[in-house]
Amino acid sequence: MDDIEQPQIYLITPPAFDLETYPDILARVLDSTDIACLRLDMASKDESDVSRAADTLREVAHARDVALVITDHVLMVERLGLDGVHLTDAARTVRFARKSLNPEAIVGSFCGALRHDGLSAGESGADYISFGPVGASPLGDGTVAEKDLFQWWSDVVEVPVVAEGGLTQALITDLAPITDFFGIGDEIWSTDDPQATLSELIAAMR
Repeated sequence: MDDIEQPQIYLITPPAFDLETYPDILARVLDSTDIACLRLDMASKDESDVSRAADTLREVAHARDVALVITDHVLMVERLGLDGVHLTDAARTVRFARKSLNPEAIVGSFCGALRHDGLSAGESGADYISFGPVGASPLGDGTVAEKDLFQWWSDVVEVPVVAEGGLTQALITDLAPITDFFGIGDEIWSTDDPQATLSELIAAMR
């Protein structure tokens, strides 16, 4: 994506949600703006829970031509009719996922704040690299993916990059010229009006 284009929105589900209410909330958000991709990012490792959620959200996403990827569960992608997988172990399983899945499947790789892992994942066949958190977050060891990393990646590497974790309006404004996607999740789901909050974050890109 050219730097002059506005970054796209890569939406991330909450780690847990009510299947009775969340699909309607999600649908309203997807209807409110163009979403490039949705990631099912559940904390649960219960196969039936994950499968049920994936089946429900796939219908919501695909009805709106939005791709749905799942975090880490490579073997569930084709069985559940999903569009790909988001790997959280940097470059370690990218080659396995690439070989296991349909050539058209999306394979993404979260690489924290490590340039080398991002390059390795890209060389192994990842369709995109995700760096983060970009803002203060209680998750992980406190390491933050700095603006310099995104600037370097934008200048040197062609593989699309996602900025995620701890996003604020100020960070979005700062990173908009040098990232391809913003991975937005808790930033909107933790608010009373996810649709309005997303609109505010999108406005900060301009």
